[in-house]
Amino acid sequence: MGDKVQYIIAMTAYIGAVIVIGFRYARRASESTANYLIGGRSLGPWVTAMAAEASDMSGWLLMGLPGVAYWCGLGEAIWTAIGLLIGTYLNWLFVAKRLRTYSQVAGNAITIPDFLSNRFKENKKIILTIAALFILVFFCVYASSCFVTVGKLFSTLFEADYVYMMLLGAVFVVVYTFIGGFLAESASDFMQGIVMFITLGVVVIVGLIKVGGISEVIENAKAIPGFLDFFGVAGPQMADGVQQVSAGKPLFGEAVKYGPLVIISTLSWGLGYFGMPQVLLKFMAIKNPNELKMSRRIATVWCAISLFVAVFIGIIGRVLYPDSLLTNSDSERIFILMSSSFFMPLIAGLIMAGILAATISSSDSYLLIAASAFSKNIYHGILKKDASDKQVLVMSRVTLIIIAIIAAIIALDENSVIFKVVSFAWAGFGATFGPIMLFSLFWKRVTRTGAIAGMVTGGAMVFIWKLLVRPLGGIVDIYELFPAFVLSCVAIVIASLLSKEPSEEIQKEFESVKVYRHYE
Repeated sequence: MGDKVQYIIAMTAYIGAVIVIGFRYARRASESTANYLIGGRSLGPWVTAMAAEASDMSGWLLMGLPGVAYWCGLGEAIWTAIGLLIGTYLNWLFVAKRLRTYSQVAGNAITIPDFLSNRFKENKKIILTIAALFILVFFCVYASSCFVTVGKLFSTLFEADYVYMMLLGAVFVVVYTFIGGFLAESASDFMQGIVMFITLGVVVIVGLIKVGGISEVIENAKAIPGFLDFFGVAGPQMADGVQQVSAGKPLFGEAVKYGPLVIISTLSWGLGYFGMPQVLLKFMAIKNPNELKMSRRIATVWCAISLFVAVFIGIIGRVLYPDSLLTNSDSERIFILMSSSFFMPLIAGLIMAGILAATISSSDSYLLIAASAFSKNIYHGILKKDASDKQVLVMSRVTLIIIAIIAAIIALDENSVIFKVVSFAWAGFGATFGPIMLFSLFWKRVTRTGAIAGMVTGGAMVFIWKLLVRPLGGIVDIYELFPAFVLSCVAIVIASLLSKEPSEEIQKEFESVKVYRHYE
């Protein structure tokens, strides 16, 4: 049996299992927009934890992060992983239960824009509109990164044209999400979180065996200047975007050292968690908020092991295949190369279903939340307030298709670097929603004016810093999330203090959340 046939069998079996889950929840998803968009707040602790992390990490975990480690070594990859781990834990610790409670108290909100709008009791839906528009923009970018992932996966496995393979994957994701909604997405994310975890474990163990153990990895990696440096990165010698090779060995220049500001900006990946709609929505969807403590433990352990194993896979991959992937974009295929080299095609196909799992678990979340931002918040909240639940549900699905088309257009460039695409969208969400989410949950004095100022400042600064400031280099060449997040916080505080304090109704509701008791 040919390799490609075995890959197809393995992938088809996996896709079949995902489709079954979609149809399993199709009827419940069609009952109401609440079921379709947030699952009727019915998730258990394990599904909440695994769905949140799987939808968050996406194919970036299996391709983007190992690719960074393969390309320039430990430094950037490990600090990013540490930042994400800290952010994961703090988000579950401080935000999860408070948001679950507050979203129910504040008009039983089922989307992030809904919650923010209800929190400030706005009549003119300015906050809701701004939030929905930023979600649409950044999730189009985020979904495109998932389509790039599946395009690279399928084109590598089947030696087929990238564009056709990317479009094929996009169609599957859209059909699946179209049918099953939030419940199907969450249930499959639970399964996919397990698949991703097992996949990472199997590949790193076999990789260690192939290379001869950890000591061999360290000894070989040390030969590359700065490759195992915590405070710097290796510098591949490039010509026309391709790393140069001499006598079968890839060439590296002097290591680039990290200063404290660069480390802080890399750690700031963790700040993004406070504004990630796909994670925050899972907090809102758990049935019993008292079970969030268990979810936090599950999510933190999963995240810690998965992140550091993904980094280590990239390091092992550089030792085993030093000159196989010679561009930044191609380096993100190291997981695929290792899997296809280590195992017979049928097993490799099942293992690489982990990449497909990661992609599906994220892109369905992104598409669903973006669709809800328009259908629930803009269409129903502003354009057609008398729309029936059925009409809103139909609009959600129509919007989902349109967003997927836009994301696919963005993903047409085969040379897109997944890590860079994700980092931009991550910064966008983190700076737009992170600060105002924290202030909304924990500061009674924050005002509607402060919320608007913070969201606009954070979202705009991501674009400004990325496109205009960062290219200047030097001290300002830092990840755009950090300055945008800080400036958003400053804008919220200043605008809130300069505007009239919140109404008595808003302040009483804020205080009531502290003593609210759930009866499940």
